[in-house]
Amino acid sequence: MPQSHAHLLAHIVFSTKNRQRLLSTPALRSGMNAYLVGTLRGLKCPPVEVNCVEDHVHIMCLQSRNLSPKKMVGDIKTASSKWAKRQAPGLKSFYWQGGYGMFSVSQSKVSAVRRYIDNQEKHHRKISFKDEFRELLRRHNIKFDERYVWD
Repeated sequence: MPQSHAHLLAHIVFSTKNRQRLLSTPALRSGMNAYLVGTLRGLKCPPVEVNCVEDHVHIMCLQSRNLSPKKMVGDIKTASSKWAKRQAPGLKSFYWQGGYGMFSVSQSKVSAVRRYIDNQEKHHRKISFKDEFRELLRRHNIKFDERYVWD
């Protein structure tokens, strides 16, 4: 076959280091969302949905066939962390957590995942980030050791 084709939708989740609520204002979250969208486009990972809350982000995008998941997420975190540090003196110590969750999304579930990502603020009035992340791991049959999930 002379051409390569791929259509891999990914739902990516990661938090600020120690889940600090550093993305505390709507303006900062909006700016971070926009910056993440631009970064994803630059990586040739077209964004489908991006939404930050105070202590974490959800991204749904197409996975580039030219980047490994680890490289893609690393590039996203590095660029957006640098951006955050330039936004306010109080963000000089902004870091994302070391790890991340990446989950496959079926084309038939894109609308549901988009709604889920869009409704994060409402969602987190009822459930903590840790509980949400544990549930995502369970839904995707990812075994985990609680001692190594958080930093």
